Amino acid sequence: MQRPSSPVPGDVLAQTAALAAADAGGIPETLLGDFLDVLVAAVQAGQQISARQLRAYKAVGDQAARDGVALRALLDLYLSAAWRLWRQLPAVADAARDPHGVVVAGEVVLHAIDDVVAMLAEGYQLARRSLVRAQVSARREFVDDLLSGTAAVASVLQRASGFGMDLSGPHAVAVVSAERPFNDQSPVVATLERAVQGGKGDAQAMLASKEGRLVVVFAAPDRAAVDHVVDRLSTGLGRRRVNGVWQIGLGRSGVGAEGVVAAYREATDALDLAARLHLGTPVVEARDLLVYQVLLRDRPALADLVDSTLTPLLGARGGAGPLMETLTRYFATGGNSAQTARALHLSVRAVTYRLDRIHELTGYDPASPDQRLALQVAVLGASLLGWPENPI
Repeated sequence: MQRPSSPVPGDVLAQTAALAAADAGGIPETLLGDFLDVLVAAVQAGQQISARQLRAYKAVGDQAARDGVALRALLDLYLSAAWRLWRQLPAVADAARDPHGVVVAGEVVLHAIDDVVAMLAEGYQLARRSLVRAQVSARREFVDDLLSGTAAVASVLQRASGFGMDLSGPHAVAVVSAERPFNDQSPVVATLERAVQGGKGDAQAMLASKEGRLVVVFAAPDRAAVDHVVDRLSTGLGRRRVNGVWQIGLGRSGVGAEGVVAAYREATDALDLAARLHLGTPVVEARDLLVYQVLLRDRPALADLVDSTLTPLLGARGGAGPLMETLTRYFATGGNSAQTARALHLSVRAVTYRLDRIHELTGYDPASPDQRLALQVAVLGASLLGWPENPI
């Protein structure tokens, strides 16, 4: 586009633009567009820049944001260009003869800079919001596809690199459940992400909320890496109690997208099992709960064991609840009646009475090593199946 005639020589305008770009850290001087010409023309006419001309700078701010130019640098470019141009303006050069002309020129320049900077910032901020929304949407879509295991593996692997993850190596998954649900906009999520990724942000880890829980996918080349992430999570959650009581489910590491899916399912299953079994430990690992998974693989047999062994407890005064709680505590203490009594806030005599009553109703003696195993497995099965709340 041909440059309109200007009282300021073209080589002076070009030099002003180049020096302003250098002041702003070397960003492209082309981002100035026709700003210098427009500013000179406005001063010559003694009028403000028109609304149509200002709209063009909103587009410049938009483009700068999409090109990754910092807003500070963009504004520095325009402000530097304006003050460098000031001495070259005819009204300033002729100040001794026409002082009023300098006043008018100053008002026009200051007003123009104010308007242009506002439009640049508006266009920039709107573009940044759009880019952030697009990135959040893409990240959410990637996390959902990765954890569901329904998307094409090649597509997931390709997109993973864009989020700084190389799924060709082993990865593990930790899932955090808390009293109050997590969401991606929560400050605690950002805090935990910085804690897991480290000061330089170079650790391969991604944090995202899913169904109210916090999911952490991270590189797990060895056990030390797993322990490091779990420790960072535990420490961060311990400091930030905004989500209340929490628990971490940890899946075993695996390679590729399929490994991540398997680890995620193991982590969620570990949390679900911990809730059924009333396990209050801060971290529950899937590998430590494999015995319960074995029991659940044959649900009909487990249900039959629970039904045939524990159903007689339903006929006790007060129902099966108190006797089931006594058995659970008794087995948890290794068959120690005194510790069971303290845990239940009962006398040892009351615990002994309950154990005798259980023997009487079921035919199994909790204190007998030969009969304890079947009764203990039945109690575990009842917890896993939600009995007696959920009748078999």
